[in-house]
Amino acid sequence: MAYSELVKNFNRIREYMREFYVYGFKSRDEYTRKSARSYDDERRRLESWLGDYMQFRQTPEGKNVFISIDSRVSGHNPLYKAWKTKSFTDGDITLHFILFDILSDSDICMTTGQITEQIDTYLSQFSKPKMFDESTVRKKLKEYVAEGLLKAEKKGKTVYYRRAKVTPLPDTDVLDYFSEVLPCGVIGSFLLDKAGQHEKHFAFKHHYITGAMDSEILYSLFAALREKRSITLQTVNRCKDRMVENHVVPLKIMLSVQSGRQYLMAYMPRFKRITSFRTDNIVSVKSEEICERFDELENKLEGMLPHMWGVSTQSRLGDRLEHVEFKVRYADNECHIRKRLEREKRCGTVEHLDDNTSRFSADVFDASEMIPWIRTFICRITDIHFSNVQLEEQFKNDIKEMYALYGLEGDKEI
Repeated sequence: MAYSELVKNFNRIREYMREFYVYGFKSRDEYTRKSARSYDDERRRLESWLGDYMQFRQTPEGKNVFISIDSRVSGHNPLYKAWKTKSFTDGDITLHFILFDILSDSDICMTTGQITEQIDTYLSQFSKPKMFDESTVRKKLKEYVAEGLLKAEKKGKTVYYRRAKVTPLPDTDVLDYFSEVLPCGVIGSFLLDKAGQHEKHFAFKHHYITGAMDSEILYSLFAALREKRSITLQTVNRCKDRMVENHVVPLKIMLSVQSGRQYLMAYMPRFKRITSFRTDNIVSVKSEEICERFDELENKLEGMLPHMWGVSTQSRLGDRLEHVEFKVRYADNECHIRKRLEREKRCGTVEHLDDNTSRFSADVFDASEMIPWIRTFICRITDIHFSNVQLEEQFKNDIKEMYALYGLEGDKEI
C-alpha cells in the first residue's frame, strides 16, 4: 500500500508527534510499540509537514529523529499542520464540491431530491460517472448542517437546504492571539488560513505549542461541559503502559502558566472526590448522560480553588490543609522581588514587613506543588516553615545537599 501524508486516525499520529517532539530520543530499533514499517511511515508523514523542524542525532544505538522548534522564532504553531491533512474518500471530495457549487448562493433553496437530480446531471457528463443515491446525499447534507455550513428549513413536511451566510472573520490580531494561547487554538489557525497574509503583532516569551495535539480531546471535553454531561475517559498510564477507563463528571479545564500543560478537573463517583487528569494522557472521551449534580459539583470545585496552588485537591495530611510560610529578604535595588511575590502569589497572601522584607503564607491542599516556585527565592529566604513536617525536612535536606555540592557552608539554619 502506498504511503500517504493524509491522516485517518489522529490518535496514532498524536502519539508519534509526542514521541518525536516531547521524548524525541528513540531510534528506529528502539521504537517497539509498532512495527518498523509503521515507524517509517509516520516519520515520513511528519517530515512532510514539519520538514524544516526535523533533526536527527547519530548515536551508537542508531539514528534518533526528533522535532526541534524554537518558539522564539516560530510565531505560529507548526503542529497545527497535522490537523489539516485529514484523509477523505473520492466520494467525499466529489460530493463536497458539487454540493457547494449547486448551493453556491444563500438564496438557492432545494430539497434532497432536487439536489440529487442536479448531482446526476453534473456526473452524466463523465464516461464512467460516480453515482450517489438520495440516502447518501441526505446524510452529507445533515452533516453539513451540523457543521454550520448549510441551513435546513422545514416547509410543511419537506426539508429545504440552503447555503449558510458567510460570517465575517474576526480581526486577525484576535485570531493570532487565540490560535497561539487559548485551548483549541487550531480553530483560530483554520480561520487565519482564510485571512491570508497579514502583519503579525505578537511574539511569545513562553510559547506552549504541544497543546495543539490535544485539541480534539479538549473540544469533546468543552462539549460535555457545556451540556453538563458525565463522560467516560480512556487514559493511558505511561509508567505501566496500559489503558484505564474512568466514569467522571467534567467540571473545569485548567492550564498551567508554568508548563503550559492542560488539565481536566473532574468528579470521580467511584472515589467520591474531585481529581485532575492531564489532557495529554487522555486517549478518548465518550459523552454520557446529563449529570443532575453538575451545578452542585461545580460549586464544590469553586469552593476548593482558593486552596489549590496547582491541580491537587487532596492534602497529604488527611483532611487538613497544609500551611506554608516563608520570609524573603532583598536589597534596596531588588524591588522586582517584592513585585514578583505580589504577582505570583496565586492563592497566598503577602505581607511587607519593612522595605526589604516580605512574608508569604498560604493554606493549600498540597504544599509540595509549591516547591519549584519556592526554590526560585532560595538565596533570599531567611525563614521557612511547612506544617507538613516531612516536606519541610525534605526541603531543608535538599538545601544542605546543594551546599555540599558547591562546597558552601551548610551549618546555617534556614
